[in-house]
Amino acid sequence: MPSSHSWRLSVAPMMDWTDRHCRYFHRLLSRHALLYTEMVTTGALIHGDVERHLRFNAEEHPVALQLGGSEPADLAHCARLGEQWGYGEINLNCGCPSERVQRGAFGACLMNEPQLVADCVKAMVDVVSIPVTVKHRIGIDKGESYDFVRDFVGTVSEAGCEVFIVHARNAWLKGLSPKENREVPPLRYELVHRLKKEFPHLIICVNGGIKTHEEVALQLHELDGVMIGREAYHNPWSLASWDARFFGDDGAGPAARQTLYPATREQIEASMCDYMARQQREHGTPWSAAARHMLGLRNGLPGARRWRQVWSDHRMRDWAPHAVMEKAHEAAAYSPQVTAAADI
Repeated sequence: MPSSHSWRLSVAPMMDWTDRHCRYFHRLLSRHALLYTEMVTTGALIHGDVERHLRFNAEEHPVALQLGGSEPADLAHCARLGEQWGYGEINLNCGCPSERVQRGAFGACLMNEPQLVADCVKAMVDVVSIPVTVKHRIGIDKGESYDFVRDFVGTVSEAGCEVFIVHARNAWLKGLSPKENREVPPLRYELVHRLKKEFPHLIICVNGGIKTHEEVALQLHELDGVMIGREAYHNPWSLASWDARFFGDDGAGPAARQTLYPATREQIEASMCDYMARQQREHGTPWSAAARHMLGLRNGLPGARRWRQVWSDHRMRDWAPHAVMEKAHEAAAYSPQVTAAADI
C-alpha cells in the first residue's frame, strides 16, 4: 500500500498549463507537493514524439504522468514508457468532460464503463512497479446517486488501483464547456467523504473548488489528500507555505538542498531566470515559454500589473531573462501604486 503522505497535497494536471516549465516553477515553491503533467493521450505517445511529451527536469520529482486513453494494451504500453522515463506514478484521466476527449472515448465518459476502466488499470498495473491511480468525477450529467461513484471505485479498486483523486462535481457531457464544468455542477464534498468511510483501505483525495489553506486543512481532516488546480496556478506564492504548513518541513536542511528552494519571490524569480537562460542555451527555448507560468507570482503586491506587462512583452524576446527581470522591477517600482505608497 503506497503512503498517503505522497498525495497529501498536489497540483492538478491542467491542459496547456502544467508543462515541464510550469512544474519546475512550482517545484521552486514547494519541495513536497506532488506535480502532475498535462494529460498525454496514448495516441500522442504511440504515434508522436515521445521525447517531446515525456521529457522533464530531474528537479521536478515527485512528478506523475497523466494518461488519456481507453485501450488497455495502449495504456499498458504508455505506462511502461512513463516508468522508463522516470515518472513516479501513472494517473488515468476519467474526469475530463470535453467533447474532444469524449470523441476519443476516454475522460469522464469512462465512468459509465467501470469494468473497462478496471481492465485498463489492470493492464497498467501488470507492467509497471509504480502506483497506477485514477482521477475521476463523482457522477455523470445530472445523476446524483452516490451508488454510481461508489460502484465505480469498488470495481476499479479490485483491479489494483489504490489511489483515487475525486473531483467533487459531476461531469456534464453535453451542454457545458470544460470551463463551465469546473464551475456549474455543484460541489458535493460529502460524497468524497463517504467514499473514504466506505473504503478506508484506499487513499482518497479531493479536487475541486478548494482555494484557502483553511479549506485544505478541513479536507485533510476527512481525507488523505487535496489536489489544487487553478488557484495554485493563478496564485502560485501560496505554494511557498505548503511545506511548513502541511508537510511539517520548515526548510531546515543542508545548504546544498536549499539552493533549489529560495525563500523570497525575488529569489524565485531569479532562479527562474537562471532556468530560462539554461533552457535557451541548451534547447533554444524562448524565455516566454517558461515566464508565462510565473505571471501570478507578485499577485497582491504593488506594481504587480506593470511587472506582468514587462514579462509578457514579446518585443523583449531577444533580451536575456535577467535583463527582463531588471526591467520588470524598474516598471513595478515606478507604478502609481508604489509611488503613492512612498509619498505617504
